[in-house]
Amino acid sequence: MAKDVKCEVNNCKYWAEGNRCIASSIYVVSHTGKSAANEKETDCQTFEPTV
Repeated sequence: MAKDVKCEVNNCKYWAEGNRCIASSIYVVSHTGKSAANEKETDCQTFEPTV
């Protein structure tokens, strides 16, 4: 498992100082099926906006 997961989306409830993701798990999906050719074909489904 990755020790450092970076995130620049500072309006996510899992964002922490230093652009760190503090979610206990991360779920990433592909727009194109089971694989993706690049980052533009993926989304982080773990994102939850801050209130």
